[in-house]
Amino acid sequence: MEAVLTQAINRLESVLAGESLALRSGDSTGLSDISNRKNQSLFELTRLQRGIEPASLSAEMRDRLGTLREHLTENSRLLQIHIEATAEVADVITRAIAAAESDGTYGSSLSGARVAK
Repeated sequence: MEAVLTQAINRLESVLAGESLALRSGDSTGLSDISNRKNQSLFELTRLQRGIEPASLSAEMRDRLGTLREHLTENSRLLQIHIEATAEVADVITRAIAAAESDGTYGSSLSGARVAK
């Protein structure tokens, strides 16, 4: 059973490495495919873990799972950075569109206006 688990871990780590490389380089062209492959790999691991008693795993396999957890944590961190950057860009674009569409009628500042007495 550990051989099958090792193969599944290898596939997931390969997908994670590809996604991390794409995120670091800013190349988002293949992220959809990578996401699908990552979901399939995670589903596969979830199914495999149902048939495994954790106490029966070898020390080597527990170490391997610990390394996988580290890779998943790093991948999660990179995804969070990517999401935050995307949100910032979307905010800048939203503000630019709003500013371009506004004629200043309802703005908060009244530049050059005089107070009537």
